[in-house]
Amino acid sequence: MSNLLIQNLVKQLQDVQDGDLWLDENFIKKIDTLTPEQALTRPIPDIHSVAEIVSHLLEWRRDCIRKLQGQKSTLTIESNENWRSNNELKQIGWKKLKDDFYASQYHLIRLIEIRDDAFLAQECGTYTFQALLEGMIHHDLYHLGQIGISIKLLKVNGLLK
Repeated sequence: MSNLLIQNLVKQLQDVQDGDLWLDENFIKKIDTLTPEQALTRPIPDIHSVAEIVSHLLEWRRDCIRKLQGQKSTLTIESNENWRSNNELKQIGWKKLKDDFYASQYHLIRLIEIRDDAFLAQECGTYTFQALLEGMIHHDLYHLGQIGISIKLLKVNGLLK
């Protein structure tokens, strides 16, 4: 029972959260020091706030977790929870959002680290679990970059030092 591929996916998930990536960034480095005001501010009207992006990532992780648990996926691109408003997120609170975001990554890892590599070839809707998990990693990295842009724009606008 081999799980080298699983171990590799787990390592990538851990690294993007709080690891020492070659790109010298991870989620904890990017978002941990932001105040609620900074996280919940759109740097310009058409650019998502950091909190909106984190919430978006959290919803897709939760969807992935449901799939790994054998539950039906209900999240779509059009779902209201896909992109929550800053007003909704203020009600949730930045600390809770961050805590839930970090916890979701560890929950996801716990669900896959007990599997073997054969699991990755199993179908999950129209794709395999391997495609699902690799897609989650790609999605995380894409939005880590977007968070970086939002933070730079907050600095340019004097909202962050």
